[in-house]
Amino acid sequence: MQSLISCILWLLFTWVWVKALKSFSRGSIKLPPGPTPWPIIGNLPQLGHKPHKSLADLAKVHGPIMSLKIGQVTTVVISSASMAKQVLQDHDAALCNRNVPDSVSSHQKGEYGIPWLPASTQWKKLRKICNLHIFTSQKLDANQDLRRKKIQQLVAFVQESCHAGEAIDIGQAAFDTAVNLLSNTIFSVDLADPNSASAREFKNLMWGLMVESGKPNVSDFFPMLRKLDIQGVRRRLSRHHIKILEVLDRFIYQRLKQRKEHGFVISKDMLDTLLNISESEKIDRNDFKHLFLDLFAAGAETTSSTLEWALTELLHSPEALSKARSELEKQIGNGNPIEESDIARLPYLQAVVKETLRLHPAVPLLIPRKASVDVQISGFIVPKGAQVLVNAWAIGRDASTWENPYSFKPERFLGLDVDVKGRNFELIPFGAGRRICPGLPLAIRMLHLMLGSLIKSFDWKLESKVTTENMDMEEKFGITLQKAQPLRVVPVAI
Repeated sequence: MQSLISCILWLLFTWVWVKALKSFSRGSIKLPPGPTPWPIIGNLPQLGHKPHKSLADLAKVHGPIMSLKIGQVTTVVISSASMAKQVLQDHDAALCNRNVPDSVSSHQKGEYGIPWLPASTQWKKLRKICNLHIFTSQKLDANQDLRRKKIQQLVAFVQESCHAGEAIDIGQAAFDTAVNLLSNTIFSVDLADPNSASAREFKNLMWGLMVESGKPNVSDFFPMLRKLDIQGVRRRLSRHHIKILEVLDRFIYQRLKQRKEHGFVISKDMLDTLLNISESEKIDRNDFKHLFLDLFAAGAETTSSTLEWALTELLHSPEALSKARSELEKQIGNGNPIEESDIARLPYLQAVVKETLRLHPAVPLLIPRKASVDVQISGFIVPKGAQVLVNAWAIGRDASTWENPYSFKPERFLGLDVDVKGRNFELIPFGAGRRICPGLPLAIRMLHLMLGSLIKSFDWKLESKVTTENMDMEEKFGITLQKAQPLRVVPVAI
């Protein structure tokens, strides 16, 4: 039996070796320059635990468009605003499909999720619904009361810790609030309620989904091994997906039951909107579930990690924190809560959010794209089937674009006509082109509302033995760019 296993392993090794040798032959295709790959494993050892940083360093040697092998996957990495424009705008149609991770394909996510669907009729239909019926200013204005209540509850929670003199894990508090902001916008209910068993289950499932999705998966580096699911990532994520979809389906069922028993129910939330247009737009319950799952998966962790980084940078730069608070006091006044309509007249707060997203984009390597045909960019060929990574982290720290790129200076955005809506390729934390994040309008509202409320309502004190000089500013790469050490701070009454 042992000799049979050895034989099988040897045959597998030989087959992979032959495939690797074939892949080294670039033939007549002029790939972008890049580091020489090792046989079989390619350039994997060069990525390390922080691939966004490693790739940024490699780009300084090989240029803003480079090619490498991540395992057996031919990958082209983009590291400048001008190259990003070519990928995300000039050649958007040819490069807009997705390189779907093996973990995402669990439970048919590759078939149904907006972020991972190819640019198909189904994808266009769902994008249209997001753009015209869910994330319009009119719709978000109509349901902002649902979010206002959650911000008030966040402030009340922090107030309790303030009275007790206890430190708060900002990332965890922000995650809970982000989940509730989303769940109220979608269902008009809390899904991060510590007093509800079902809410705790949902929050734990979402957290588990984030953790598993952020783990490196050998199946993504060696596609021929996908069927084996060696690390069990697909199996574990499939269980998470099934349970989360069951929870979401229960909410949809309950709303349908209410409508049947009590007639038309006006709740102003997303579910209400989708049920109203389901027949005219030809969307069904299955579409609802996967759309909602995408919103939770894309919105909760990205929002909470960005808010944690924003407060970290402000505490690390007390002068910027003072300016942000002064603006809030002047524009909003003492004792008045921040409204979403106030954001437009808070330019410094907007600058703080932009500067945070420049330095700490939640998804540092934008969701991978895939070339549907050979594409020529700056004299090089991006071959059909290649994975394309846009390093938003490197672009945000490009010294040719930004003065003192590693310094936190919100003032750089005052009077500068640059936003995060995909029109300025030097700042693309939400992507650009037809694949830009559809939930961007909601995410921007949530970020400003949460951050502004925490700054305006409280002063913040670092835990004992931690100073602005020795604060931990290290990153941890995963499904999002998190702080390596969670930010724990003590709220102080103003």
